[in-house]
Amino acid sequence: MTITRDVYLTIREQPSSAATQQLEAEGWAVLERVFEVDEIAPLKREIETIYEALPGDLRNVRIDAEEREDFRYEMLNRSAFAQAAIAHSRILETIEPLLGEDCHVIANTCWRNPPRVQNQHGGGFWHIDAGPHVPRPAGVPWDDRIPYPIFAIGAHIYLEDCPIECGPTGVIPGSHKSGLAPPRERAMDPDLTWEGRGVHVMAARAGDVALFVSDVWHRRMPAGSADRGRFFLQCHYGRRDLAQRLRTTEEVNQLTAEAIARAQSPRERTLIGLHAPFFYDG
Repeated sequence: MTITRDVYLTIREQPSSAATQQLEAEGWAVLERVFEVDEIAPLKREIETIYEALPGDLRNVRIDAEEREDFRYEMLNRSAFAQAAIAHSRILETIEPLLGEDCHVIANTCWRNPPRVQNQHGGGFWHIDAGPHVPRPAGVPWDDRIPYPIFAIGAHIYLEDCPIECGPTGVIPGSHKSGLAPPRERAMDPDLTWEGRGVHVMAARAGDVALFVSDVWHRRMPAGSADRGRFFLQCHYGRRDLAQRLRTTEEVNQLTAEAIARAQSPRERTLIGLHAPFFYDG
């Protein structure tokens, strides 16, 4: 764990919460009852009005129009309740010892997945959100004398209960330290393991917050016959070094029109910061 001292990161010596320690060691943690029922209700209502008022964002061309309706992006710009929720002290006090006291929101998307047999973009296969941030060959273990660097943490703020039947997120504990992405040939295998450890399913109730490190192996688990869908506010927090991804670089950038016009090739565009949407963008 780290702390900012005189603008530089150093090893944190102060005690941290059990949830923070678990997040660092295991790659996941669930904070129970962060929000009471009377706090979740107005947040959910406001988000529902945003779904009614705004169409699905077209930024993700990899999925069809029907499934785009599941998502609404840059929620802190659209909802005062969402902005307040992602700043909850229990979330921040858990993640700041790992990301730094100056960490910020890099993406903030709401998910409302209806019951559906198959999703194009429902996170229903083993993946990581970014990284691995410290890639290594298979068989090279992490030296636990060194605090494992964590660059981004995802949070699911549950607006409705998400029991096993609804396909909550599952994680492979400890896999964020593997230095590897999940094996593609087992992307759909619910029995995937890492160093003998299988999936932990983060079932949750409305008001709970599930946290996971960006490069832990995770996926939406298969839903059951009683699937009612999922509804949660997702927020990704990143180190200060990581750029925000609330909007695409095509829409928000630090470039002049002249500089953009001069960038002709794909590499010239990415070099000046014009990236196609990918991790965290949609």
